[in-house]
This record gives sequence, structure tokens and C-alpha cells, in this order.
Amino acid sequence: MAAALAAAAGRLRRAIRRSPPWRGPSRRALSSEAPPAPATAVRDAFLSFFRDRHGHRLVPSASVRPRGDPSLLFVNAGMNQFKPIFLGTVDPRSEMAGFRRVANSQKCVRAGGRHSDLEDVGRDLSHHTFFEMLGNWAFGGEYFKEEACSMAWELLTQVYGIPEDRLWVSYFGGDPKAGLGPDLESRDIWLNLGVPASRVLSFGPQENFWEMGDTGPCGPCTEIHYDLAGGVGAPQLVELWNLVFMQHNREADGSLQPLPQWHVDTGMGLERLVAVLQGKHSTYDTDLFSPLLNAIHQGCGAPPYLGRVGAADEGRTDTAYRVVADHIRTLSICIADGVSPGMSGAPLVLRRILRRAVRFSTEVLQAPPGFLGSLVPVVVETLGDAYPELRKNSAQIANLVSEDEAAFLASLQRGRRIIERTLRRLGPSDVFPAEVAWSLSLSGNLGLPLDLVELMLEEKGVQLDSAGLARLAKEEAQRRAQQAEPVHEQELRLDVHALGELQRRGVPPTDDSPKYSYSLRPSGGYEFSTCEAQVLQLYTEDGTAVASVGEGQRCGLLLDKTNFYAEQGGQASDRGYLVRVEQPDVLFPVAQAQVCGGFILHEVVAPECLKVGDQVQLHVDEAWRLSCMEKHTAVHLLNWALRQALGPGTEQRGSHLNPERLRFDVATQAPLTPAQLQAVEGTVQEAVGQDEAVYVEEVALARAAHVPGLRSLDEVYPDPVRVVSVGVPVAQALDPASQAALQTSVELCCGTHLLRTGAIGDLVIIGERQLTKGTTRLLAVTGEQAQQAREVGQSLAQEVEAATERLSRGSRDVVEAQRLSKDMGRLTDAVDTAMMPQWQRRELQATLKALQRRANTAIRKLEMGQAAQKTQELLQRHSEGPLIVDTVSAESLSVLVKVVRQLCKQAPSTSVLLLSPQPLGQVLCACQVAQNAMPAFTADAWALAVCSHMGGKAWGSRVVAQGTGSTADLEAVLSTARAYALNQL
Repeated sequence: MAAALAAAAGRLRRAIRRSPPWRGPSRRALSSEAPPAPATAVRDAFLSFFRDRHGHRLVPSASVRPRGDPSLLFVNAGMNQFKPIFLGTVDPRSEMAGFRRVANSQKCVRAGGRHSDLEDVGRDLSHHTFFEMLGNWAFGGEYFKEEACSMAWELLTQVYGIPEDRLWVSYFGGDPKAGLGPDLESRDIWLNLGVPASRVLSFGPQENFWEMGDTGPCGPCTEIHYDLAGGVGAPQLVELWNLVFMQHNREADGSLQPLPQWHVDTGMGLERLVAVLQGKHSTYDTDLFSPLLNAIHQGCGAPPYLGRVGAADEGRTDTAYRVVADHIRTLSICIADGVSPGMSGAPLVLRRILRRAVRFSTEVLQAPPGFLGSLVPVVVETLGDAYPELRKNSAQIANLVSEDEAAFLASLQRGRRIIERTLRRLGPSDVFPAEVAWSLSLSGNLGLPLDLVELMLEEKGVQLDSAGLARLAKEEAQRRAQQAEPVHEQELRLDVHALGELQRRGVPPTDDSPKYSYSLRPSGGYEFSTCEAQVLQLYTEDGTAVASVGEGQRCGLLLDKTNFYAEQGGQASDRGYLVRVEQPDVLFPVAQAQVCGGFILHEVVAPECLKVGDQVQLHVDEAWRLSCMEKHTAVHLLNWALRQALGPGTEQRGSHLNPERLRFDVATQAPLTPAQLQAVEGTVQEAVGQDEAVYVEEVALARAAHVPGLRSLDEVYPDPVRVVSVGVPVAQALDPASQAALQTSVELCCGTHLLRTGAIGDLVIIGERQLTKGTTRLLAVTGEQAQQAREVGQSLAQEVEAATERLSRGSRDVVEAQRLSKDMGRLTDAVDTAMMPQWQRRELQATLKALQRRANTAIRKLEMGQAAQKTQELLQRHSEGPLIVDTVSAESLSVLVKVVRQLCKQAPSTSVLLLSPQPLGQVLCACQVAQNAMPAFTADAWALAVCSHMGGKAWGSRVVAQGTGSTADLEAVLSTARAYALNQL
């Protein structure tokens, strides 16, 4: 019988580990008394249960955009907003510092990063990128295991009415390697609550030990599972609720230490709970999704949703339903929380999500243009009561989704034609070329996410060249890493002979005026014009002029006109692609453009033949260009702000910008103070916040030279020259009688700029160093990166404030003081390396330096006090004699050495060796030899003999030494130590 039960339990453990795809509850009803509760009622019941029955404070969901946590793209769990409490870094003056027991429904997004469900959405009946996490928390030991388990059981069985025989639980079965025993307390709680022993299973650390990260709070967890089979056949278990008991801390060395305060952190997915309570086949069949699925059916005219997966889902219609329904929820939630589709980090992931939704809605469901935006009101109706920010921002969400959808549709259609054309040229066993996939991707030109390209190929049974793709991704990463400084190596250039030949032939300089052809849409986005041009000349990599180039050849391309910005004036070159007018489905990627004697040379890799005389159409990478425009206008504002802060004589020494960041070199007499850096940022922020117009006009160079306050003309400018003025029309700035130019940024510049300053978003100076004597280099970021930098700075400032408070309270013992000192060191490293405001970094570095000194002083005092106490205890145990060999409890070698030194100071003729057993069998050793026993007897040899016996190591001098080892037989080690000493004496 016992063997049969053990075998059954083993099968169940394997079943849970496999996490079977959702198949829905069995036909057996949960209750015959009432119809299934709507999702809104389920969410409300959870919150009111913890508030009304158990005195929890209800807190709003945090934004899905993490605040001050660069390790996350999105908030992906309910506990994210409470991390400062778990880490002990919460600002003691904040509202959060007073939290004891709280509950909420947290908006979560799992897409991108380490925890991503994006590519699984649509393939099955359960995965989502956006979901709601119901959770309750108890901080600082407010309650622990017994109360948490009892509350969970009461809610599920009494409030929601889930039959007890449908619920199973698992608990932590221990981890011998970590020295952790099984969580028998949780097991016994479940048994006392009436759960049969056959439905209480134990698991190891992989399943039932939760960790926040590589370091930090962690602890055993117990999970409640629901049996989908309902007693019919073998159990089909899915996790409903995870209850985490944070009682340990994972240290940097991997060891586990007890937390001074214990916490409870629980999480239960609303979507799965609702499916269970509504008796639905999948989460997509609940009323969280059915309104959306109905709206998709009505708006597209596609066959109705049937919930099919895999091969049964002919044409992937149901897959498309699930993708579109999930993705429009995610898009609506994220945009309402201030995350918009963009080019890096979370905005880039959101851009991928939107484009996946566009592809499935248009290509599979045959949705009309603008369809996705029409679904936003359905999301608002479903979730708006729980999350009011959806109702507040519904119009903005719909407009943004519709605008991006329209922008992507043309690219999607062209991308599909390129894929079809490439496939026709492949052999039966050929893989799809990585270069073509890359040119289609977000990292290339058309903006098709790589996972979407791969999915489109998978549908056609074609494999992508993944090795080639990895190579291209690595090359792109290297290029981005080099962008901090302009790199001019291995660029295609026109030498003096090539330029002379062009002039002899009478070829006019390239007309690059179309690079300024862009405008603002009513929605605030930018529209960039394409440019049609003629190929005038082609050049091989060695600079030879040729009439044509072949497939795969890297070449220089000279056109009669271009809309590409060639690198100059500190602004990075545009990138993008061109197509031949007669064959628009072949992309010629343009890596960069360089200006050579008035001619613009485009660096191109030709996928097919290209020849002189071909008519081409050029497309700049719009996101790349817009990022450069933001940075360039920000450079002008930064230059003006520096002159405001440091004086009108402040001179620029150089600058460089690319889509990632900008650098600015300025002449200074001394390093900028934190107050000056902060003032500069404030001036830029004010101009950005006012969303001032940016005026540009070409004027005669002689006239421009008389602009009041214009910095010295130490560069060569064309005549006429472009004048860029922020907030003041150029004519007004040029007026000698006007002082307007002294109140704003006015510069001569050939670069591309924003039309209004508001698109910069924000500017943060994240780095500063002395380049040479009298020249300071500033590094800055804008937009989303700047906002993240401010949030990181604010978060670190709160941690430093909390550490200051902890230090002021004092430490009870050496362990607590050492933990605080380690936290100071960790904080110092974080402040030194974080992307944060430089003024704030300098202030926090000074604070932490002082705090570290105070912490080290506190440790020394506590260690000396502890050592003095242990010294007296040992002296009382040992009478006068030449030798003391004993064990003593000590938290560290530092304390042990202090005890040894104090003993020898009070008993100068006595040689001392002390051992201190530690967790997991480790033993610390310290010794000192009396002066009258040397030179025959030395401390380093004594420690080595003892630690070698324990399989460890030792180090030190002839007088004092220390070491470590491991043993299960301390008495044998003590005997060895005594025998060695007596032999030497």
C-alpha cells in the first residue's frame, strides 16, 4: 500500500512539474446555487475579503512601468512595488514605511526580458502578456504561515465556493545542499486545515523555494493547485495561488542568512481563477476576453472564435483571435501608464507587440485599416472600473494605436512581398538568408520584429539562418558600443582623385536639401518624406569607380540628390534603405552617409545588381533620425543652459550625438558643482516643458554673425547659413535692436532639429569628467532614458536615506552591523555605476562615504565589546598556564582574532588558539603565540597544522595567524592543536 501511494505521489509530482496546458475544468459544476460570477465580482470579492474580514489596507496597482528599477522592463509581479520593504531600503518617511498588511490587484506584463510570454501568446489557451495578479502581503512579521494559509483556504473554499476535494497543496521539502530542512510547519498547517495527506506534496527548491534574484530576500513557498479533472481519471493540476514566506536572505557569497524581519508575499492570477470559477475551457473563454473576441468577430468578419489550437486551428484563425485580444489589452494598459511604442527597452517591446497584433489582424483576420484602435473602447469597458487611468486616457490610446498601425501597414505589405520573392529564389533545403531577415527587422529598416519574421517563415515551413542572425546581432551591438565616440575607420571615402574626376565631368554637388523635408502630424508625430534620385556613380570598397555592382557587394553610391543626413556637425549619419523604382521589393540597406567635398556618398550592401542610371527611392530610418533630432535640439538647449549657469563667456569645445546619447565638451575653469549641474538640467527642463517652437531659416553669413550673444564663429560655415532659434523667430533674433537672442538658444547649424522642444521629453546629465585641463566632457540622455535615470536616482536616494536611518538606530550585534556595512558597499557600487543624474550621484557618493566610515566604526566597537566579553568568559574557564586551546562562538574571523589578541594581552605568557564553528560545518581558527615561546613555536605554523587537519588553509605571521577549514569532529581538531603546541613548547 505504501509503495502504491509513493508511486502515485511521484506521478503527481511529475504532472505538476510538467505544468500541462490549460484544458479547462471538468463538466462538474462548482456550485449549483448561482450562475458563475463575472470577473469584476471575483476581483472585488478578493479585495473586500482581505479588507473587511482581515483588516488589510487596499493599495492601488502600481504602474506597469517600473519606477527606479532598471533590472525590469515591466512590472511582472505584485511584489515589485514592495521591493524596498523586502530589501530594507524603504524611505522611513514614506507612506510605504507604514504598511503592515496590504492587498491589491496588480497590473503585470510579462514580455521581453527574463520572464516573457510574448512568443507563446496565441499558441495555447493560457498564455498572456498582460494579466492581473491578486495578492496579499504581511510585512515585518504582521502575520506569517498559519494566518496566510488559513486566509487563502477560507477565501477559496468559503467565499468562492471551490470544493475542497478539487484543491491540492505543495510545500518546500528541504534542500540538504543549502542546509535547509523541509517546511514541516506549512505541511502541518494544511493537514490541520483538513487537507488529506494524499493531497499534500513536497517539492525541492526549484518548485517551492522562491528567490527575488541572485541576492536578497527569499524563502520557502507553498502553492495551492486546482484539479482540472475533478476526480475523473488522473489529476490534472494547475497552480492557482503561491504563498511565499520570506525568512532568509541570499548573501553575495551564496550563503543564506536569517532575515531580521519576516514577510508574506502571495500571488494569484485573476484570469486563471476566473476561468476556474466560471467553469470555462480556457482563460480566453471568460468574460475578461469574450467581449473582445466578439468585437473582433464583428469588426473583421472572420469565422467565429472556436478555441482551437495547433493543427486543428486551420488558417491560424483562433491563434490570431487570441493574439489580437491579448495584445490590445497590453497596449491599452501600457500606454495608459505612460509607455508608448518606441525604439529601446520597454517601448521597443511594446512596438513589437503592436506590430504582431497588426500582422495577425490584417493578414489572418483580414481586418480593415484602423481596426486595432476600434478595440480600445472594449478594453476600457472591461477593465476601466478597476483601472481608471484607462478611461482617462482612452482617446490618446486609440489614436496612438491607430497611428502606429497605419505607419506599419505599408512596411508589413512590403515585407511580405520581399519574403515571397526571396522564397521563390531558395532551393528546397535552403535556409532563409539572415541578411534579408535583418533588413526586415526592427534592427534593420522595415520594422518587422524578428520573432514575427520567424513566425511568418514558420507558417511556410522555412527555417531562418539563426547563426547568421546571431552574427549580425553581434555586429550591431558592437556598432552601438562604438557610438559613444565617432568612428571613422573603414569608411568608404572619395579621395582627391575621385573628387577631381567628378569635378572634371561637371557633376554638381549632391542636393541634400530633402533631408530637411519633414513635418509634424496633428497627433504630434513626425512625417518624413521619401526622395527619388538617380544613381550617378558607384564605387568599390577600394574607391574604384564602376558602372555597376553585383549581389552581396559593399559599395559607395553617389546620387544626384538625397534625403539622408551625412555625418557632420557632431550629428551621426542617417541610416535606412533604398529601392529601385522599377523593383520596389528589393531593399538595399544604407548603413551610413558621408560628405566628401560637397558630394554625399552612401554606403550600401547590394542584394542584387545596381548600376549607374538606375532610378531609386530613398527611405530614412525614421526612428533613428527622430532620436538624432531630439538629441541635436537638446544639445543646443544644453549649450544655452550652460551659458546661463556658468556665464555668457562659456564656450563649447565640441559635441557628438547619436540615437543613444549625446556628449558635450565645454570650457570650464573648474569641475561643475552638483548645484550647477542641477541648475543646467532645470533650465533645459523648463524649455522642454514649454514645448517651444524651433525656428530655422537660411540667412547671409555676414548678417548671421551679428546675432546678439552668438558664440564665436570658429568653424567654417556655408553662405547662406542656417540659423536655429528656440522659441524666437529667426527674424526677431537677427534684429540688432532686439535682446530676444540673449534669452534663448540661437545657433548656426546644418543639423536636423525638432520642430518643437516638447518631444525631447527630458534631459539628464549622467556623466562628467575632465577631458583636459580646462575642458569638461558631459554625457547626457533624453526622453525615456532620462526619465528612467531620474527614477533610478530617486530610488537610490531613498535607499541611502533608509540606510542612514538604520545606522542612526544602531545595531544590536555584529552580524546586523556587518550586514549594514555590506549594504553600504552595495549601495556605493550601485551609485557609482547607475545611469542617474550626475549631480545626485556626487551628492550620494559623499553621503555614502561618510556613512561607510560610521558603519565601520560601529563594527569595530561592537567587535571589541563582544571580544572583551568572550575574553573574560575564557579567562574564567582557564587557570594560569602556558596554553589555552578552546572553542568560542564568533560571527567572523575579525571578532575571533580580537578575542585572541585580548586574551594574550591579559595573559602575556600564554599561547592561545581558538576555534569557532560556523553553519554548514565550517570552522574559523585564530591563534597567537607568546613572545617567550618563540622562535621554536610560531603562530603561522600552528594555524597551518590545525587548518590542514580540517582540509583548509591558514595565513598570518609568526606572532598572529588565522585560517579556516571544515570538520564534524571539533574535539579531534582541538586535540591536534594541543598536541602540536605541547610538542613545540
